[in-house]
Amino acid sequence: MPQAERGLFEMIRGRPVWLVGDGSSALLAPVEGLSPESLELLRDAGTAPVRISLTTHRALSMGLVTGEKASINGRPGGVSLPVRSGWGVDEIVALASSRSDGAVHSNGLRPAADVEVAGLILTRLARLLPAVVSAPGAGIPSAAIRPALDSGAILRLGVEEVRALVDPGREEVRRVTEGPVPLEGAEEARFVLYREGSGLFEHVAVLIGDPTRWPRPVPIRLHSACLTGDLFGSLRCDCGEQLRTSLRAFKKAGGGVLVYLAHEGRSIGLGNKLRAYSLQEQGLDTVDADCVLGFGPDERSYLAAVAILKDLGVTRTRLFTNNPEKVAALERGGIEVVVRESLQGAVNRHNQPYLDAKARRSGHWLDGTSLPDDSEEG
Repeated sequence: MPQAERGLFEMIRGRPVWLVGDGSSALLAPVEGLSPESLELLRDAGTAPVRISLTTHRALSMGLVTGEKASINGRPGGVSLPVRSGWGVDEIVALASSRSDGAVHSNGLRPAADVEVAGLILTRLARLLPAVVSAPGAGIPSAAIRPALDSGAILRLGVEEVRALVDPGREEVRRVTEGPVPLEGAEEARFVLYREGSGLFEHVAVLIGDPTRWPRPVPIRLHSACLTGDLFGSLRCDCGEQLRTSLRAFKKAGGGVLVYLAHEGRSIGLGNKLRAYSLQEQGLDTVDADCVLGFGPDERSYLAAVAILKDLGVTRTRLFTNNPEKVAALERGGIEVVVRESLQGAVNRHNQPYLDAKARRSGHWLDGTSLPDDSEEG
């Protein structure tokens, strides 16, 4: 397992990894951070032309495939295309992330091999752009990379090791530490830090009030981290408003728990969220923008949240959410949602498309997402 986790950090650094599967092997590098030197190494290393692998979500958005299963973390999912000989890094990045008509790229299309899907899993877990460039091999590394493999400069990694990273059994969390953090409007507050079993992500349970005197059912909010909204007050979303409204409601009720989850951008990471914002400026809604980048409409898992609530002894909740999946996730995890409280925020010209997409595309329970008639937003 440590090898697979090292593979994640190699990907984050933009370094190539040698992946070996059942009857296939390849030197792979992430498209995000790809350098001309890495691309040249890939072209020298394989026994076949260099290829680019994309998630099925990306392929669907390009029209390369239709009706395919699109899972990556849950496997299967991915397609592979040859990289044209004259292409450099810019052309490869554009193919992986820009709005594109896939018809011009469809020659040589095939399902991604196991090693390529493993590479996509690594980029997804690392919250990079989910695309890899690969130099397919025949099981034996070429002379161009054998010295680097022998010295450990290039990591050798098995497909099964990568698959184990997304084993559902790795969703356990452990309590790391805690401390008092007085908040404006809720001075009796305590932060409890949790870390996932993989060690990749940390979440915080914000306890408002004395747990021994919490109302029953316990007021709860599962809040996905949003740097732009929570900290800077972005007008593109309603996240910051939902965060502060929940904390005020907990204080008024006599206590509660806000589980602050490392789900930036619905779990695609800040870099990809900013890429999605740029695509939204081109006319895409939030769901389609994420799919163009190679992600599903919502990549979040709430298994860690369930584990955190159970660790806190919470089994019956008054849940503050507009998201039906949060209700379903808690109930699947054995935590009863006795009452659901809606969180309706202010609508402006910047967040109206986002709120409309949440209601129309994701089934969120939202009332009146249109701008009021007397709005000055235009």
